[in-house]
Amino acid sequence: MTDPSAAAAGTTTWQRARVASIRNETETAKTFRLVLEQPSAHLAGQHFILRLTAPDGYTASRSYSVASAPDGTNEIELTIERLAGGEVSTFMHDEVIVGDELEVRGPIGRWFVWDAHAPALLVGGGSGVVPLMAMLRVARRRGRTDLIRLVVSVRGPDALYYADEIAGPETTVVYTRTAPDDERRPAGRLTRSDLAPAAGAGVTAYVCGAPAFADAATDLLMAVGVPAADIRVERFGPSG
Repeated sequence: MTDPSAAAAGTTTWQRARVASIRNETETAKTFRLVLEQPSAHLAGQHFILRLTAPDGYTASRSYSVASAPDGTNEIELTIERLAGGEVSTFMHDEVIVGDELEVRGPIGRWFVWDAHAPALLVGGGSGVVPLMAMLRVARRRGRTDLIRLVVSVRGPDALYYADEIAGPETTVVYTRTAPDDERRPAGRLTRSDLAPAAGAGVTAYVCGAPAFADAATDLLMAVGVPAADIRVERFGPSG
């Protein structure tokens, strides 16, 4: 979800990854489960670079956050949104099938990681929930949901990633345009009251989303008392 050029050179080498399964998350997003040649040593919040190579040697690469929790295996999940005109995302959605082989490099990134040892408030906008889902999954796997609170903002139910899994006492979904009929909170933008209950002392906040969302969420977090030094932000743009 970050520009591959921002990754530290030589962090890891490229390796082959076989597509083990593909599932739909929304009309425009799919999750790809990849089997790597080597065990994945990723942390919740890190990302991999995915590279495609054409028969003529032309390459295109994009960086995608890992959605799966670290489990010591050689499998990871990448959730990829299909962007109009996007070289990599369009190919992944329209051409890639189970059994295909891709190239990946990672894991990358140390700033935006959570180790399930300290309280965390996760704030995601749209597809920004992907690395936060890895954090939620590791908390559930280790029985440490007491340490975590996830607030995800989406336009409506049909835009919610991981809809069959994300619900729980540690999760709040904020619908900004269309809310389900049984939703108590009316549709509307993220507010201070959505974040205040989880913004206690000692909490580190992780914010992921488009630049405008990330900036607005950061302002709200500071307004409810989270120090700027305790807010970690990952912004992304439509790189395709």
